[in-house]
Amino acid sequence: MNKKINIALVRLLQFVVFVLFTFMVTAYFGTLVLLPLDLISLLIKFFSLVGLHSFIVDLLAIPVVCYLCLVVYRTPGLCAMMVDTGIDLVKTGKARVEAFNGIVAELQG
Repeated sequence: MNKKINIALVRLLQFVVFVLFTFMVTAYFGTLVLLPLDLISLLIKFFSLVGLHSFIVDLLAIPVVCYLCLVVYRTPGLCAMMVDTGIDLVKTGKARVEAFNGIVAELQG
């Protein structure tokens, strides 16, 4: 009975670690996508504060953000490093989740 409770506890913790790393990976790659959109929104708010109409600001802000994205893309190794960081996060999460299987095997044996 005690062995089954220990195995259930390990599986529960394994699930919690899986959900935690899934959230972190989703947040990391979601940030990479949403950051340019947020920059466009902030530029629109800033220039609207100055007194420009939002349609005119849209025509200015979108090319500015596209140019900044192009600069980031052309920076040698930066995009690859950002994607590799996310992939390393995925690999670390997978290794941590699989580490629980060894604990379960030890408890069953």
